[in-house]
Amino acid sequence: MGLGAARRGAARVRARRRANPSRAPPSEAWTALPILRCSRSWRCRVVFAAAAPLRPNRRFCSLAARFEPRPRSQAPGSHKCFLGVLKMETTEVTGVSLKRGSLAVEDNESLTAAEEVKRQKVSECCPSRGPDGLESDALPSRENVPGQPEAVSVGEGKNNSDAQLEEEDGEEEDGLSGEGEEEEEVESFADMMKHGLTELDVGITKFVSSHQGFSGILKERYSDFVVHEIGKDGRISHLDDLSVPVDEEVDPSEDTVTVLTAEEKQRLEELQLFKNKETSVAIEVIEDTKEKRTVIHQAIKSLFPGLETKTEDREGKKYIVAYHAAGKKALANPRKHSWPKSRGSYCHFVLYKENKDTMDAINVLSKYLRVKPNIFSYMGTKDKRAITVQEIAVLKITAQRLAHLNKCLMNFKLGNFSYQKNPLKLGELQGNHFTVVLRNITGTDDQVQQAMNSLRQIGFINYYGMQRFGTTAVPTYQVGRAILQNSWTEVMDLILKPRSGAEKGYLVKCREEWSKTKDPATALRKLPVKRCVEGQLLRGLSKYGMKNIVSAFGIIPRNNRLMYIHSYQSYVWNNMVSKRIEEYGLKPVPGDLVLKGATATHIEEEDIHNYSIHDVVMPLPGFDVIYPKHKISESYREMLTADNLDIDNMRHKIRDYSLSGAYRKIIIRPQNVSWEVVEYDDPKIPLFNTDVDNLEGKPPPVFASEGKYRALKMDFSLPPSTYATMAIREVLKMDTSIKNQSQLNTTWLR
Repeated sequence: MGLGAARRGAARVRARRRANPSRAPPSEAWTALPILRCSRSWRCRVVFAAAAPLRPNRRFCSLAARFEPRPRSQAPGSHKCFLGVLKMETTEVTGVSLKRGSLAVEDNESLTAAEEVKRQKVSECCPSRGPDGLESDALPSRENVPGQPEAVSVGEGKNNSDAQLEEEDGEEEDGLSGEGEEEEEVESFADMMKHGLTELDVGITKFVSSHQGFSGILKERYSDFVVHEIGKDGRISHLDDLSVPVDEEVDPSEDTVTVLTAEEKQRLEELQLFKNKETSVAIEVIEDTKEKRTVIHQAIKSLFPGLETKTEDREGKKYIVAYHAAGKKALANPRKHSWPKSRGSYCHFVLYKENKDTMDAINVLSKYLRVKPNIFSYMGTKDKRAITVQEIAVLKITAQRLAHLNKCLMNFKLGNFSYQKNPLKLGELQGNHFTVVLRNITGTDDQVQQAMNSLRQIGFINYYGMQRFGTTAVPTYQVGRAILQNSWTEVMDLILKPRSGAEKGYLVKCREEWSKTKDPATALRKLPVKRCVEGQLLRGLSKYGMKNIVSAFGIIPRNNRLMYIHSYQSYVWNNMVSKRIEEYGLKPVPGDLVLKGATATHIEEEDIHNYSIHDVVMPLPGFDVIYPKHKISESYREMLTADNLDIDNMRHKIRDYSLSGAYRKIIIRPQNVSWEVVEYDDPKIPLFNTDVDNLEGKPPPVFASEGKYRALKMDFSLPPSTYATMAIREVLKMDTSIKNQSQLNTTWLR
């Protein structure tokens, strides 16, 4: 929040005090007290109160206290936020501290592409950004020991019970609030999440190992969680080369590089990137020869793609004039003959990113290249709150242009460039390799040894993780079930009705308006961001009317609509796998299903010795799958019948919502499992080097022989569509639901 907004907020506070003199403060004053302002959006932000005195016993937005600025030398990735929403993508984990009785819930909201672009740290274009390039809404690390619950107070003599959340009047940080908000009591995060889901609610009930669980903090720093993509050739992607490949056919000659002065290059770059109001740049030809003019033409076109050139006579002198032939579309649509036929049409590169998900990263790259995001392709999406390394392909963008982004984007690094004939396709990857640090562990060396040996030898139940089902009181699988039941009024109500749980303030207002008026246009006006599912559905209802909910729902992008149905399939699968393991244990039995190629077959009695539990698969319900030939088959039928669905007819009137089904292994055994327990004294230091650290030649961290804290550093590889949270759940023996963890930490969160 800017200083001006803080001053306006302070002015409103003083005005309220003048209007109500009975609440005048005593003589002692608190000046410039940092206050953590928590709105219903649960985006944490720091607001500095004006020098006006405050009453020490006044109940106001707490969780305030000792925030010390992070030193410049501190590595990116150490910042964290206390409150947030647990949201994880497949095979990835979000920032949540899996600590018995002490959880640090991280801020992991999904931002829209526009919001992320606004917040992107650009060293050249936005010099006002911080030197570390971290997100502006993140708070410095806490002073207290990781995982040790410490009451956060608002000044000496202030009781924890007095420190409650309060919404102040003022403008939203992201400009989404157009009208002042009245002060109101806001329930705590733990109270909000008491209506959320637990693992039991979505069928996650069993463990496969017998070791004793222990506690540890996951993702205290997002740099404690690193994901490297495993390509279709089985190689783990690493960023280890920033050089640009030499292309003899088109790379500029030495004359081409040196013919332009530094000032001319700067003017041309500003013209290329539309940084000034000039429509053209004229360069005088000092030594006027045809050869010299040709070199200048070639230099401009090769060094600044998207610019056209022409020769003009001005007052007896020759000038080369550079301009955009197609306006702002020039960079997006370079001349067809500018791309050599002998070079592959796609530039493949390795993208290293910190604290940003894949789609947001693509949007940022698109913005600075001035191209559409759909010319990028990738094999899988990676989560935000982590350091991730993956391969990306882009159509007809040179490695030189991509490498230039390394100079102006923070928390990104592009390298390992090559030109290929084909793009990348979703799902082509073999999996992901994880490096995870669990800090401040309580387990003994023997407990850690037993847990990790079990993970390596047996594995974990391949449950769909909690992020599959949402975090509010309306699980996504309920919407999916209503779609399959063809109950469109229920679909509409489930998506739009008021709900308990942590949500952005404008969504809460939108839902309340919908509940009162049932007017989609009026409710839509409460949404400053229309791209969310609720906004798209309301727009559809405004367009097609309340009697055509199917068409209105169809406005939502297809992938988002199918997410609800897949969530229901996942819900059924989790419950059935728990029943299967409870009924038959960790051994194959006659009637189980195994895959032979892509075809599922039943295990016969005489073949039972040929299979292990790691071969057994279970079906996600659909019209193109078969079911086990034992008790679990009847359990599938009973569950779907209870949900008013016919297991023998999973085809829907609308083709998009017809479920063909699929098969999924019930036990996953991670590959390349290794671990070590390290001791450390400073909770802020990184415990291993990243690819960028290695490129910069940083030495590996040195650990104390007897440190204050212990950490478990784990390495393992998982196949696609597998949840790393479930692997870590098996090691720690912890319920990973945000509801369970927040209830354990109610005192700490106050």
